[in-house]
Amino acid sequence: MNKIIKTQPGEVRALKIVRKLLLVCGILSSLLYVATDIFAAMRWEGYSYTSQTVSELFAIGAPTRTLVVPLFLTYSILMIAFGLGVWGSAGRKRALRIVGSLLVGKEVLGFVGTLFAPIHLRGVEGTLTDTMHAIVTGVGVLFILLAIGFGATAFGKRFRLYSIGTILILFMFGALAGLDGPRLAANLPTPWMGVWERINIFGYMLWVVVLAIALLRAQVERLQGVDTVKGK
Repeated sequence: MNKIIKTQPGEVRALKIVRKLLLVCGILSSLLYVATDIFAAMRWEGYSYTSQTVSELFAIGAPTRTLVVPLFLTYSILMIAFGLGVWGSAGRKRALRIVGSLLVGKEVLGFVGTLFAPIHLRGVEGTLTDTMHAIVTGVGVLFILLAIGFGATAFGKRFRLYSIGTILILFMFGALAGLDGPRLAANLPTPWMGVWERINIFGYMLWVVVLAIALLRAQVERLQGVDTVKGK
């Protein structure tokens, strides 16, 4: 006979607390990334926030590489934790489990890109790591678009429209940044590349924060529903 394993109330509470902490990691990760980007740019004299990319902050030979790499790795760890939190909070929503898996997969790629596939500074001939960086980044963007697409179906109409709007922004400004790619490789001026790229990055991170808040609210509403039922 199969044994029925009963979960104790204390274990249930602990599990809910862990899920909340994992979801909060999504908010903390976005704050850490933005703070790192701004602080590192300030530390690099001559760095242009509007014309240079985030990847250049941890490029081979960049004066900010030793600062940015550990912080971006911490960001990836927080995002992996968030992805696990999304998975654990999915309930019967299969789309959210897919979102959680995609977020974890994207940050595994982030580890690879940060540690093993950095680009070189402008004016330095590229090597295999530059090619790997482009590939890892491209696959990571695909994971992001898929995550937002599946996530759009997880909540109501407003979140769905917001997610669709985020995808459109990523496509539009991603295309603008992509057009500057050959100029970056040729060490030519890219006056707005940093702006286009950061709109994309911060747009995605804002979506992560909104998703985290939506999932945290859903947990609170479920708890309130349970308490209401018990009180009857």
